[in-house]
Amino acid sequence: MQTPQYLEQRRKFAAAFLAFIFILAAVDTAEAGKKEKPEKKVKKSDCGEWQWSVCVPTSGDCGLGTREGTRTGAECKQTMKTQRCKIPCNWKKQFGAECKYQFQAWGECDLNTALKTRTGNLKRALHNADCQKTVTISKPCGKLTKSKPQAESKKKKKEGKKQEKMLD
Repeated sequence: MQTPQYLEQRRKFAAAFLAFIFILAAVDTAEAGKKEKPEKKVKKSDCGEWQWSVCVPTSGDCGLGTREGTRTGAECKQTMKTQRCKIPCNWKKQFGAECKYQFQAWGECDLNTALKTRTGNLKRALHNADCQKTVTISKPCGKLTKSKPQAESKKKKKEGKKQEKMLD
């Protein structure tokens, strides 16, 4: 028969043993999570930067198109590629389709030339296009435009005629 002291020692030993195994397992999993991941290979490219041509519309002078890019380098796998692009149709094409300007209001009509002018400052250039910082445009002086209240009265007349037709 086993003495109570022996049983007590055996329980303490078993508890210490289990605690040791638990700590060992915890340390092992912590180290497993900290394992160094293999570093990604840094590609040292001998290739230069891409140089892009202007966007050439597929049809017309605006809309979807393509541009070609080139780069130089001894070990470049790809030295030319084509990229799809788009030229917005509302941009002022006379200053370059890839240059967008913020224009001021039209100036007064010059009676000598019968033209009115306004200036625009460069707002944005697509794909590093070579754009002028400031541009000036002119157009012939036209008739005075109708004011908005007159246009609204025309709408009211049209609506009145529509209602009369509906009543008939």
